[in-house]
Amino acid sequence: FPSLGKKGDVITVGDQETFNDGDKMRDAKDLVAGMKNATIVMEGRQVAMKIFEDYTKSWYWILICLLIAVVLSLIFIVLLRYLAGIMVWVMIFMVIAVVAYGIAHCSIKYVNLKDTPGSNITLQQLGFQPDFSVYLHIRQSWLAFIIILAILEVIIIILLIFLRKRIRIAVELMKEASRAVGYVMSSLFYPIFTFFLLTIVIAYWGVTAVFLSTSSEPVYKVFNETDCPHARQTCDPENFTLSTMKRDCPRSECLFAFYGGETPYHKYLVVLQFYNVFLFFWCANFVTALGQMTLAGAFASYYWAPKKPNDMPAYPLCASLGRSLRYHTGSLAFGSLILAIVQIIRVLLEYIDHKLKGAENKFAKFLLCCLKCCFWCLEKFIKFMNRNAYIMVAIYGKNFCRSARDAFFLLMRNVIRVVVLDKVTDFILFLGKLLIVGLTVLVGSYLIAHGFFSVYAMCVDTLFLCFCEYLPLINVLTPETASMSINIKPSRSTLEGRKSIQRNVHPLL
Repeated sequence: FPSLGKKGDVITVGDQETFNDGDKMRDAKDLVAGMKNATIVMEGRQVAMKIFEDYTKSWYWILICLLIAVVLSLIFIVLLRYLAGIMVWVMIFMVIAVVAYGIAHCSIKYVNLKDTPGSNITLQQLGFQPDFSVYLHIRQSWLAFIIILAILEVIIIILLIFLRKRIRIAVELMKEASRAVGYVMSSLFYPIFTFFLLTIVIAYWGVTAVFLSTSSEPVYKVFNETDCPHARQTCDPENFTLSTMKRDCPRSECLFAFYGGETPYHKYLVVLQFYNVFLFFWCANFVTALGQMTLAGAFASYYWAPKKPNDMPAYPLCASLGRSLRYHTGSLAFGSLILAIVQIIRVLLEYIDHKLKGAENKFAKFLLCCLKCCFWCLEKFIKFMNRNAYIMVAIYGKNFCRSARDAFFLLMRNVIRVVVLDKVTDFILFLGKLLIVGLTVLVGSYLIAHGFFSVYAMCVDTLFLCFCEYLPLINVLTPETASMSINIKPSRSTLEGRKSIQRNVHPLL
C-alpha cells in the first residue's frame, strides 16, 4: 500500500476506505486477503523446515526404502509375465462376487423390514430428507438397490461373455510387454534421463520467472498533507528537494509507493510471464514426447524382430533415441506445440477466473466453467492422440500429421480393444503402485513405481498398435491363425517390407 501521509517518523494512511496501489484501487478486504496469504506462506515455510529437518535425520532409511521400491517395481514387472492373467480374472470374478453379495445383503434387509412399522411407505410419500439414514428404514429403498445391483450384475456378465476374447488379448499383451521390457532392460532407467531434462527445463523456467518477478523498480510518489498539483506524481527522492515539485509544494515529500515501473517493459510483465509459461509447457512436452517416441521405437524393434534378440539392434534404446533426434525433431516439436497451446489457454482461463472471482455474473461464471471443462477434455484427447502418433512415427518414420491420422483410424477400427486394454492395464498398474507404496510407506516410492510403470504402459501401447497393424495380415490367412495369440510375429518378408519403408526415412537402418 502507498503511504498517504507522514506525522513525525510514522507513515499514516488516514481514514481512507480505498487506496491507490500502483494504479490499482485496493480496499480493506484486499489487505485482509494479503495478510492471510502471507500467513499461509509463513506457515508453509515452517512446515517445509520441519520436513527438511526430518529428512536430514532419516535420509539413509529413506534411501533404503527407495531402493526397495526400485527392486519391487522390477520384480512386479517380471511377475506380470506369469501373473497378469490370474490377476485380471481374479479381479473380474471379485467384482461379480461383490455385486452378488450386495444383492444378497439388500435382499436380507428387504425381508427383515417386512413387519417393521412405517417401512412400507413409498419414496414419493416420504419426499426429500436431508438425513440419508431415513431412507434405509424403508423397504422400497432396498428394493431399488436390489434392482440396480441386479441390472449391474447382468451387464457385467454380458460384457464378460462378449469381451472375453478381447480380455485375453489384453492379458497376452501385458505378458508380451513384460517380455519386451526384459529384452530392453535399459528402458526401465530411461525415465531418469527424462527427469534430468525436465529438471533443466523447470530450473530455466523458474530462474526466468524469478528474474521477471524481481525486475520491478521502486516507484516514489509525491505525498502532501494539503492540496498539491503534483500529488501522486512520480518523483525522484535524490533530486526531489531541488525539483519544481518541492518549490510548488514546500510541505510535500517524495515517499516510496510500490514496486513496479512505468516503462513498456514493466507494463507488459504479465505478458512476458505468460510467454515464459508457454515456453515451459512447450519444452516440457517436447521432453516427454522424446521419451515416448524413444521407448516406442525400442519396443517396436522388439515386436517386428522375427528372431529375438538376433534381429534386434544391439542397443535398441540408443538407436531409437538417435533416430528420434535426427529425423523426428520436427514431429516432436509440432505435437508439443499443439499441446502447449491448449495448456496455455487453460492457464489463461484460470487467470480470468481468478480475476472474476468477485463477479456476480452467473452467466459469465457458467460460460467460463464450460470453457475450462472443454479445454480440459481437449487436453486429455490431444495427449492421447500425441502418444499414439509418436508410436506410429517411431514405427514407420512418417510425419506427425500423417501418423496421427493413421493412429486415429487404427484405434477407431479397434475401439473396443482400446477400451478393454486401457482399463485392464490401468487397473493392474494401479494395484502395483499401491502394493509398492504400501510395502515401503513412502511418497517417493509412488514416484519411482510410476516411472517404472510408465515405461511398461508405453510398451503395452506400442505393442498394441503393432498388433493392430499386423492384425489384417493375420485375418487374410486362415481362421485358425486369426484366433491365435499375440505371440504371432510377422514373417521375414513382412519385416523386410517394413524396413524398406523406413529406409527411405532412416538411412541408417
